[in-house]
Amino acid sequence: MLSRLSAGALKKATSVGASRSSAFLNGARSRSVRFASSKSSTVEPFMSSRATLAAVSAFTAGTIAWYTHLYGNLPFLGEVHASHLSDEGLHPPAYPWSHKGVLDTFDHASIRRGYQVYREVCAACHSLDRIAWRNLVGVSHTADETRAMAEEVEYTDGPNAEGEMFQRPGKLADYMPAPYPNEEAARASNGGAFPPDLSLIVKARHGGADYVFSLLTGDIDPPAGVEIREGMNYNPFFPGGAISMARVLFDGLVEYDDGTPATTSQMAKDVTTFLSWAAEPEHDERKKYGIKAVIIFSALFAISLYVKRFKWGVIKNRKIIYNPPVNKTH
Repeated sequence: MLSRLSAGALKKATSVGASRSSAFLNGARSRSVRFASSKSSTVEPFMSSRATLAAVSAFTAGTIAWYTHLYGNLPFLGEVHASHLSDEGLHPPAYPWSHKGVLDTFDHASIRRGYQVYREVCAACHSLDRIAWRNLVGVSHTADETRAMAEEVEYTDGPNAEGEMFQRPGKLADYMPAPYPNEEAARASNGGAFPPDLSLIVKARHGGADYVFSLLTGDIDPPAGVEIREGMNYNPFFPGGAISMARVLFDGLVEYDDGTPATTSQMAKDVTTFLSWAAEPEHDERKKYGIKAVIIFSALFAISLYVKRFKWGVIKNRKIIYNPPVNKTH
């Protein structure tokens, strides 16, 4: 059979087979390229999109911030200090305060007990200049109770019609009395140390309420090798370890009106809660307004999304068709 075919026919058949095989190979290669390009076209925009980069950056920053919040520093970055770590004081532990949560408020019974501890113990040396008697009304005491406490204090007022200053009982508009008339008198009575004002002490110290509670309950004997000069006391939570204030809270030092046992930790907890309220009297109201704002703005956000989809849905889903003019001359 093959012998009867001419040489031109054999060459023609060979060329047709080669062209078909090359076409098949080219088609397979184009299909593989097309499949690869389709896969890469879906992956590359996702990896290079700004939203993806922003999400990855936010996740990384949040992870680092959360780790730093839990452990204080990062494992791959060493801390550099110009002084010894003991000069900053021992870091206080975190305590579960009743007002610590996002939706939690102050324990007002604890505020009332804390004011009693402040009045009977702390007020002998520390002032509370930014708190007036009226601030206690509706928080820890009634108006009559607060007015009676204010009238127990004599305030200098005037001048009167004769141009002289006079003493009068306190009223709700007056601020808490200071234990000393000036800073010099305070230093002279405390061996040169100046007792700070406690109005903002919780906000003014690193660690906040945890630091104040740890400081009030952290008085111990100095460890071996640590020398404390005369007139000073050792407290590991105070920067440097040496503090002029000795231990002031002891079991049974005050007698609570509600019958709560006046242990050292209970008194420290109550007075710290009171000082936390003194540093931020608007705490409870701020959280109430925050909840209302979140609800209102969430509803407005949902409404804005609906209006946006309602207004732009017609425009985004419309189909525009262009029909070119037909040349009728041809």
